[in-house]
Amino acid sequence: MLLSVSAEPDTLRQATAAPAAARAPSLEQFLEGIGPRAYRFAELGLRHREDALDAVQEAMMRMLGYRDRPAAEWTPLFWRILRTRVVDAQRRRMLRLRWLAPATTADGADAGFDWADEGPDPARHHDGREAYGRFAQALQALPRRQREAFTLRVLEELDVADTAKAMGCSEGSVKTHLSRAREALQRQLEDWR
Repeated sequence: MLLSVSAEPDTLRQATAAPAAARAPSLEQFLEGIGPRAYRFAELGLRHREDALDAVQEAMMRMLGYRDRPAAEWTPLFWRILRTRVVDAQRRRMLRLRWLAPATTADGADAGFDWADEGPDPARHHDGREAYGRFAQALQALPRRQREAFTLRVLEELDVADTAKAMGCSEGSVKTHLSRAREALQRQLEDWR
């Protein structure tokens, strides 16, 4: 784009800043775009809406400290931070349950808790509600690392290297966890097809 020589300095600055802003997304745009997917990831791991919202908010706040990093590093960095927040929340919950929960009931039976949801939120009105429920149950039944590998590689479409960075493991471990997760999901959902 050619500008006339008589252009004012503010106009020139705006004209050159606009293409640069269009090329490089801001951290706020990145967080806005990744927010809903991050919430679903956290909700699958924590099985509680408010805890999931807290974990995502904490991860987003933590990302603000990394705004000077190149935009290419934001995705694996964010998923690693969120994964850490989810694991921390799970550990805090287990510690709280151990201290607050009675070991046995009055009749001597084990007083176990079932915090798992029965399926997706009933407020979700879409045609695939039953399919989503089955898939979510099957995904929740996976071990944590397999669930993380499947979510990041398949649902979030991160490459193997970024998934390994987010999970804090080797690329070979990501491939192993993903393979096992796919096999387990296929077995669990086979009869539903």
